[in-house]
Amino acid sequence: MRTFISPVAIAAVLATAACTSGSAGGTATADGTAPATPAVASGVPSTPPPSLPPTAEPATGRCGTPVTDTGAGMPDLRGTSPDAELWALPFAAMPFKRGEEVKIVWRMTGSGPLVVGATLPDGTKATLAWGPQQHSGSNWKRPGEEWGTGLVFPKKGCWKVHLTRTAGQGDVWFAVR
Repeated sequence: MRTFISPVAIAAVLATAACTSGSAGGTATADGTAPATPAVASGVPSTPPPSLPPTAEPATGRCGTPVTDTGAGMPDLRGTSPDAELWALPFAAMPFKRGEEVKIVWRMTGSGPLVVGATLPDGTKATLAWGPQQHSGSNWKRPGEEWGTGLVFPKKGCWKVHLTRTAGQGDVWFAVR
């Protein structure tokens, strides 16, 4: 007798494992799953990022946040948000190396200044080395205003980077080794 296992079930298990593996450490949320993307507060549903299993390919989901290609050979990540659209463009190979400064450019819809913080599930905080610095122009085509930051992640694990504006908030997850 053959047993059929749904590809969706396999993808869900692998996506959860990406945040709980020995190399990433930590968990994405208290129950070990990646956060969901709810509908946008304006009543227009946001398109949740797809759940992708971990692979060595460029379109890899890491710690619950899928990696896409900007078309210029640089990966970007779409964050989760209840009321904004959020994108990250890291200028370092992923997973990041602990203790090294990582430049990340952000695009986020909403209004007001940007506040950035990063934590592990155990409460460890990353150091904001500089920024957020608002950028006046860019060729990176994602919605929202653009800022740059320098973050230093002191420990390995699955890091939640939380961004807030006066109107808008969101999260992106990064693996650090």
